[in-house]
Amino acid sequence: MKREIVKDIDLTKIKTMKDLTSQMTSSGGYVAKKVGDGSQILENMVKDKDCKRILSFPASLVATGTRGIIKELVKRKIFDMIITTTGTLDHDIARIYRNYYHGSFEMDDKELHKEGINREGNVLIPNESYSEILEEKVREIIEKLYGKGVRDISTHELIWEFGKSLEEEKNKEDSIVYWCYKNKIPMILPGPLDGSWGWQLYYFWQDGHKDFNLNIMKDEDAISDFIYSSDKTGALMIGGGISKHHTIWWNQFRGGLDYAVYITTAPEWDGSLSGARIREAISWGKVREDAEFITLEGDATVILPVMIASLFESMK
Repeated sequence: MKREIVKDIDLTKIKTMKDLTSQMTSSGGYVAKKVGDGSQILENMVKDKDCKRILSFPASLVATGTRGIIKELVKRKIFDMIITTTGTLDHDIARIYRNYYHGSFEMDDKELHKEGINREGNVLIPNESYSEILEEKVREIIEKLYGKGVRDISTHELIWEFGKSLEEEKNKEDSIVYWCYKNKIPMILPGPLDGSWGWQLYYFWQDGHKDFNLNIMKDEDAISDFIYSSDKTGALMIGGGISKHHTIWWNQFRGGLDYAVYITTAPEWDGSLSGARIREAISWGKVREDAEFITLEGDATVILPVMIASLFESMK
């Protein structure tokens, strides 16, 4: 067995985030080492010119300032496809027009409900910043598209239309949806009705527009074309659920991911997808046996800023 010496982190030698993650790798201990190793795998993935890359994540991150990091990844075209949940659109679109606020995990939820305030962890979202503004904006855009004769459209094409509609908004460049549209990066929602954005589409369909079809099969075609045209594939997966599973599910049809970085807070012992470590996906053929991969246990709102700042510095 090769013996690597555990080295102390020397703060006096850290000038950049890349310096920090390199020292984390050398520190040998616990999640710090995993952050360093994961940063290197992510860098290898991004610098591999033969590799097409997928970013998957849950909507909750978009309710926080971590939205800015995801936006920057899309703006810089670091990833070629996004797979996420409908709430990503809810939060991203709502925050263009309204503010979210600081709260705490220990607040009185009964009192918040009486005040019309929704709590997502320690983030507070008033009704006027969420359901009310989304109902107004989503319906407005759908009615315009319908009036132009749109009757059958994929989810990712519809999301591009929403991005296009933001062209005149002063906060557009803060939006993930806007940059997906600008850079023509498909955002795939495997469960498009599971959120306020999708529910507004359902209301529209129910309200005398039953010839309007959100065509999710076109989204699957887009993923299929992506997968089968790739020499290599890599993924940064944040959290589990449908976003993670759709990412690894499709990759099994090409022999598995070549690179995989997974950040999770879930335990492994309950058998859940969110808790399943990347090594388990090898048994299913969803990650290659010779892939570069790692699972990092921890809060993505803490880990992601460090890893992505390190990545950007390595690309200079």
